[in-house]
Amino acid sequence: MSSPLRKRPCGAGRLRAERALLERYLERRDPVDRDMLVERFLPLARALARRYQHTGEPVDDLFQVACLGLLKAIDRFDLSRDVAFSSYAVPTMLGEIRRYFRDRTWSVRVPRGLQELALRVDKKVVELSGDLHRQPTVAEIARATTATEEQVLEALQASGAYRPTSLETPRSTDDEAYDTLGDTLASTEQGFGRAEDRATLAQLQRAITPRERTVLRLYFEEDLTQRQIGQRIGVSQMQTSRIIRHSIARLRTAARP
Repeated sequence: MSSPLRKRPCGAGRLRAERALLERYLERRDPVDRDMLVERFLPLARALARRYQHTGEPVDDLFQVACLGLLKAIDRFDLSRDVAFSSYAVPTMLGEIRRYFRDRTWSVRVPRGLQELALRVDKKVVELSGDLHRQPTVAEIARATTATEEQVLEALQASGAYRPTSLETPRSTDDEAYDTLGDTLASTEQGFGRAEDRATLAQLQRAITPRERTVLRLYFEEDLTQRQIGQRIGVSQMQTSRIIRHSIARLRTAARP
């Protein structure tokens, strides 16, 4: 005769076993009992993490966050409350996941309520797109999320702060297009300023003689000394100094409005 099949504990029996294990852990704080509780509720933590897999965050990361919430729920559970542990653990784990999204994944500071609505809207967009086989309208999203159309539009706009587009993203998928989004941003071009300065200087130089222009060029551009300039144009160092001083004075006068 074959041995009788071992019966699996019924729901009530499982709840009693869980409560007994919780009572033992909360009384003794034995790490072994804690590990047993964690192992028992790991499937629940993974199921809660998968609710947010549409966000693009790695499910394993969300699972780790849910496990952190599970540990907090185990340590903080109040046995005097006449509720099942799962009724307390689920909101604790979900709260931990939402805090993770609020504090770690948003690149721009967004109000908490708007963050949660943006995540809810994003989830409904994925669900409705699958059901309708097209992108849902704002009105359809509003009905699904019990929000106003204005709130939905604000949430959709806020979603852009969740995962910004990199400036290294190519502007086109064409093989010949290598420009990135960053290439489209305006930048200060120093060459324009230098070109304007040269044009202004060329206009001002009309106020001095060709000889004075030569002296200033040798002094400022070629970095010659006053003695070397004097030797080149056939005058003394003192005369060279006087030419430089007088020509600069005339340039300043010409530059005044």
